Amino acid sequence: MPEGDTVFRAARRLNRALQGDEVTRFDLRVPALATADLRGEIVHEVVPRGKHLLHRIGDMTLRSHLRMDGSWHVYRPGERWRAPAHQARAVIATVHAETVGFEVSMLALVPTREEESLIGHLGPDPLQDDWDPAEAARRVKSDERSIHVALLDQRNVAGFGNEYAAELLFLRGVLPTAPASDVDARALVDLGARTIRANIERSERTFTGIARPGHRTWVYGRAHRACRRCGTLIETGELGAVETEERITFWCPRCQR
Repeated sequence: MPEGDTVFRAARRLNRALQGDEVTRFDLRVPALATADLRGEIVHEVVPRGKHLLHRIGDMTLRSHLRMDGSWHVYRPGERWRAPAHQARAVIATVHAETVGFEVSMLALVPTREEESLIGHLGPDPLQDDWDPAEAARRVKSDERSIHVALLDQRNVAGFGNEYAAELLFLRGVLPTAPASDVDARALVDLGARTIRANIERSERTFTGIARPGHRTWVYGRAHRACRRCGTLIETGELGAVETEERITFWCPRCQR
C-alpha cells in the first residue's frame, strides 16, 4: 500500500497539472458518483492528507485513496493512456492536462466545508504544516496494542505504512511485538517525521541512505537474509488489529530487542 510520501508526491504532481484551471471533463466511474459533474468549476488545489488525496474543485472536495494498486496519471490532452481504460475510476481534465485515477478507491464527493467528515479521524500528519509530534506520540503511547499495529493505525499518525513501520522500528531497535506503551514514542515519531520528509524529495524511497535497488531497506522485504548490521537472519511474521488486517512484519532478532 502506498505510504504518505508517495501520496504527497502524487498530490504535488496533480496540483501542478490542474491548479487554477477550469474543469472540462469530470468522469467518476463508480455507480454512486456516476452522475456527478463539476465541469466549468475551477480546481483550487490538490492536497494530501495522510494516505488520502483531496481534489478541491469549486465548492466540492473529491477524496480518493490509492489502496494497494491505485495510481493517478497525468497526460497531455489527447495522449494515450498507459493503463487499461477499464481500470480508470476517475477522469479530471482541463485544457492543459488530463488526469486519470486508475484503480483508486474510497471515492467520495462532499462539499469542502464537510471535508472533515472524510478525514477528521486521521491523526497528525508529519507532512502537514500543522504537524503535532507531541499529540502523535501521545496517541501512539496510549495505544494498548503492539507498536507495529499502533504505527499503522492512521488515527494515531497519518501516513506511515508497513514499510515505514518495519524500518523505523529497526532503526530504533524495537521489536514489532513490543507494547506501544513501553516504547519511546516521541523519539519514534520524530524519526519517522524526519525520514518521511527526506523521502518526499527523493526519486526512490530509502531508509539506508543508499538509492540503489536492493539496498534501500534494512529489514523490509528481506526475510531470511542477513541483517546489514550484524549478519543475523531477518525474521518475519504477521501482525494486525484483526486477522483481516494483518501485515507482514520484518525484524532482526539481535538488533531489535
